[in-house]
This record gives sequence, structure tokens and C-alpha cells, in this order.
Amino acid sequence: MLTLEFHCHTIYSKDSLTQPETLVRAARRKGIDRLVVTDHNSIAGALAAQKLDPQLVIVGEEIMTTRGELLAAFVNEEIPARLSPLETIHRLRAQGAFISVSHPFDGHRGWQLQDLLEIAPLIDAVEVFNSRCIFERDNQLAAEFARQHNLLGTVGSDAHTTGELGRAVSLLAENFHNGEMLKSALKNAGARTRLSGPLIHFSSRLAVTVKKLGLVRIL
Repeated sequence: MLTLEFHCHTIYSKDSLTQPETLVRAARRKGIDRLVVTDHNSIAGALAAQKLDPQLVIVGEEIMTTRGELLAAFVNEEIPARLSPLETIHRLRAQGAFISVSHPFDGHRGWQLQDLLEIAPLIDAVEVFNSRCIFERDNQLAAEFARQHNLLGTVGSDAHTTGELGRAVSLLAENFHNGEMLKSALKNAGARTRLSGPLIHFSSRLAVTVKKLGLVRIL
């Protein structure tokens, strides 16, 4: 089985201190076969990681829209933040990206139901398990929404530290090299998942503080 980590961050996200090379080493060590690097509103970290291991790393992005965050894989051109969901999806479709929705029912960073219903016909998947969700119910609601709307499910650790990496992975029977192939591979995918626990969010707050104080730099 092919192990896919769909959601992780590097130092190019405001709330992570993980260098791209550190992320790549951790993925190799943990036996992850494909790694979608999804920094907040940036593909710089994903591109840096892909240069280190083109077979492992897929360029992705977690994009903040005016309604909530979208997860994308196979991104060729960075999408800016704060566009409408429809405009963001349009730009991603134009470059053949695979589109999922980040932690859609998380109480602190989720979507409004009406906004989800509006984009449901236009996306490929919903993130049905995010390890950083504090409550399991949030993931259960996401999985139920995906079933109701005949959408694929992605899972991800949402790792901002290497210790989190691989806590939620998809298990695929076939390899993939673009968005359409990923859609096909996910149709019969399994998953291995576990929550990280609420204390993990302090690592992100620490990263934000350290950067504000100028105590770290991007290499």
C-alpha cells in the first residue's frame, strides 16, 4: 500500500518552524511514500521540499478564502489569500489541481454549512479526518457530509511539527501523478488516523511568537 500524507506545513507557514529539509527527512524516516506540502497561502516551502525529493513531495497549498480554507494538491501557481471560494476554485481548476476542504466542521476554523453546500458540486473531496481537530465529532460530521454529497475523503495530520507527521494518512493501492489520478486512487483508499490532542496547538502559537521576535529565519 502507498502511504499518503495530504496535509502538512513548513516554516513558510506563519505557525510552523519546520524547515523543508527536516520535513523531508521525517517523511522518509516514517515511511511516507507521498507527501503533499500545504503551507498557508504559499507554495514556496513545497517547492523547496520537492527539489530535495521530487518522487516524495507534491506541491500543495492551504488557501484561506473569504469563507474558509481549501486544500489543494498539484498546484503550479500560488493562489493568493482572501479570494472568494468560487474564484479560488476557478483558479485551481485552471491549473488542474485536486481540491479538498480543510477541517470543514472544526468549531474554531471550519466553514458555515451554507458556504459548504455552495461549493460542494465544485470540489473533489472533503477532509474527513484532521488530526488537529480537538473533537472527534468534527471529523465525523465531515465524513458524513462527504457521504451525503458523494465526495471523496482526504485525511491529514495537519502537521506543523515533525512529531505530528503521519498521524493521519491515506492508504492507496495505486500510485498517482496528477489530480485526476489521485481522484481515482482515493476511491478505494483506506486510512490510518489518530488525533494529536489539544496541546499540540501550543506549538503553533510558539512558532508565531518566535517569528514575531525575529528569533528564526527561513533557510
